[in-house]
Amino acid sequence: MDSRHETRTEAVMRAIRERVAARQLAPGDRLPSIRRCAAAMKVSPSTVVEAYDRLAAEGLVRARPGSGFYLTGHGLPPLSLAPPASARAVDPFWVSRQSLDAEADTLKPGCGWLPASWMPNEALRRGLRNLARGDAVALTDYGSTRGSLPLRRLLLGRFAEEGLRLTPEQLLLTSSGTQAIDLVCRLLLQPGDAVLVDDPCYFNFRALLRAHQLRLLSVPYTQNGPDLAAFENVVGTERPRLYLTNAALHNPTGATVSPQVAYRMLRVAAAHDMIIVEDEIFADFEPEPSPRLAVLDGLDRVIRIGSFSKTLSASVRCGYVAARPDWIEGLVDLQIATSFGGPSPIACGLIADLLAGGGYRKHMEDVRRRLARARRSEAARLQALGIRPWLMPRGGFYLWCRLPEGVDAAELSRLALSEGVVLAPGNVFSVGQSAGEFMRFNVAQMQEQRVHEVLERGLRRLQSSERAAE
Repeated sequence: MDSRHETRTEAVMRAIRERVAARQLAPGDRLPSIRRCAAAMKVSPSTVVEAYDRLAAEGLVRARPGSGFYLTGHGLPPLSLAPPASARAVDPFWVSRQSLDAEADTLKPGCGWLPASWMPNEALRRGLRNLARGDAVALTDYGSTRGSLPLRRLLLGRFAEEGLRLTPEQLLLTSSGTQAIDLVCRLLLQPGDAVLVDDPCYFNFRALLRAHQLRLLSVPYTQNGPDLAAFENVVGTERPRLYLTNAALHNPTGATVSPQVAYRMLRVAAAHDMIIVEDEIFADFEPEPSPRLAVLDGLDRVIRIGSFSKTLSASVRCGYVAARPDWIEGLVDLQIATSFGGPSPIACGLIADLLAGGGYRKHMEDVRRRLARARRSEAARLQALGIRPWLMPRGGFYLWCRLPEGVDAAELSRLALSEGVVLAPGNVFSVGQSAGEFMRFNVAQMQEQRVHEVLERGLRRLQSSERAAE
């Protein structure tokens, strides 16, 4: 139908279908509330009700009394992780592609890694030379099924310092942290299973879980961890098979789970037979360790995953999974089936070389000091633009910020990209699409004055348009 002659109800229906086609909504996702959709579309609530009812009659959505409308998955187009460029929304794949494929002169305050100049480059070169002089097997052969034993022993020693004492049979090395989650999903979940994530959460959690055709549920995230009342309610009523979250410094908010919240989460998980996957990829950025679910639980129903891509090198890919021995056995077989062996012996040997000496600890101490200064200075510069941090994290390189009232983060991201700056708008992290006025900033990638100039121009343009529309 020609959109110029459609009714307001049909316009709302078309907007929902377009979001489904762009994979901004997936089976099990909750549609925007009637009031929020009416405000966004500038129509009456009764128009949205009629549109949702008609979509429900078509089978595309279903109503849950007292909860809202949810996408059923019936009548969806075939799954495509890469819609045409013309249909590409500002979604998790958009942010990832812009960050990974950026030109050399593109600035990336929306990316999720440290600048190359912050990494231990000399130590990496020295480690590569040591490997080249050593046994040629590391340069030519497949990795063993569980990964390098020397590196696993080093990791077990690090875990023991926290009070988590494991055997080598409880640890598997993988090709990356993302592969670790992928293997866990393959082992423990079936298409259509419900999985709980935080809102907001790391955007690639959403992308990966949807690739497995899982039903995403979400829980609001607070400055002390997931909202406990909402957590208990959704786990008790929806019975998700698994909860995927960050340990230590939460991505994107930078928040830390309090001890009280951690204990309650474990009790709820035990009561409803839910598995928790705890991603600790940012743990080494903490000044002091925070409560770890894996330590409190002893790896009964908690699975620990992590990698060194944020602290050492995103090019030297190696992740790990710590879990019950029976789960590790299943994961080993899956890794053989999908990768034929464990991670690269070169990557394992290089990481082991860096961890074995005191250089890694000194490197991280220096990074933590630099990040503390950057968080303070960048928070002040953002506040001068009217961009307010949601909290000041204990560590790490993220600031989760609220934009000035009325500024849409996706629109600001498009404007910034046209000037060679990649941003990470809030709704790519939000299952419920409730973070449209938020943005995640990487303080280590904001040292160039041009980042702030582009932000200021974009804010001024959007605020001028908003005033003109009033």
